[in-house]
Amino acid sequence: MEGLFNSWCPGAKHHDQPPSSRKVMDIARTNTMNRPLLISCLLASAGSISAFAPPQTSTAVNAIGRRRSTTPLFSAIVPPPEERSDANPSTKFGSPLSDGLKEANRWSIGFLKGTIFDTFFAGEDRAYARFYALETIARVPYFSYLSVLHLYETLGRWRRAKYLKLHFAESWNELHHLLIMEELGGNDRFLDRFLAQHIAFGYYGVVILSYLINPIFAYNLNQDVEEHAFSTYDEYLRENEEMLKGQPAPQAAIDYYVDGDMYMFDEFQTDCELRRPKIENLYDVFVAIRDDEAAHVETMKTLQTELDVASIHDGECEVDIF
Repeated sequence: MEGLFNSWCPGAKHHDQPPSSRKVMDIARTNTMNRPLLISCLLASAGSISAFAPPQTSTAVNAIGRRRSTTPLFSAIVPPPEERSDANPSTKFGSPLSDGLKEANRWSIGFLKGTIFDTFFAGEDRAYARFYALETIARVPYFSYLSVLHLYETLGRWRRAKYLKLHFAESWNELHHLLIMEELGGNDRFLDRFLAQHIAFGYYGVVILSYLINPIFAYNLNQDVEEHAFSTYDEYLRENEEMLKGQPAPQAAIDYYVDGDMYMFDEFQTDCELRRPKIENLYDVFVAIRDDEAAHVETMKTLQTELDVASIHDGECEVDIF
């Protein structure tokens, strides 16, 4: 019986090379009365073929709070080369930036900071208004990214649910920063609201166009915006530590950082860091916001590469969330 099986199924016993599909079909046409043996042959053929499949490689993390690998996606996934450019928006639609373009992005953000924010929001009593305007504008890129990604999905060009969830989580975080600033009185003046909202409206279109042309350019621009936000909050903390520690935390901050559902908060921590901010006073609130901006900066940097982002809740990080 073994001899008959081996004669019918070349390669089933010795996996030096898999049997050809034509050989199996010839057997099927000439031996219709031996279907049980034919089924065994097909199963054995599948087993031998699987022995030649390339091994899969995981891209999660190998230590608590760290990725399992920093290998670029092009060498860490199994699909053939023509399919490997779908890893993230930058590898699918983007192209590398020159140093000149990166410098132009930095200059434009510095120009807006110097001409609008440092001038219009000058004064010790204008800090919360400045932060309100900053947060109104800072959440816009994530809306733009989502709009373009939904367009690509609608047209059947590209779909990656992970990036829809990531950018929504980022916008959700910036929304709560905005709610905190509103509770602190940052939006009390009509002119502040008018300026911030109209800049945000124009910025929305600019980012959509940039993202359609080159996602890497759009991510790099937002990296500069988030770096500006981080440095703004960090400077404010250093200059006002004593005053801030003597004031209570806004209810919006408590609802978000302490009593809220932390799922979306965890989703924008793409470096696999499980953060649980301590909120006891207003100083703690601004520390948490500053650290959120730092997390956004790191995500924007990662999105400009061919590396995938990590999600704590998708099992890509070895972090105990319970």
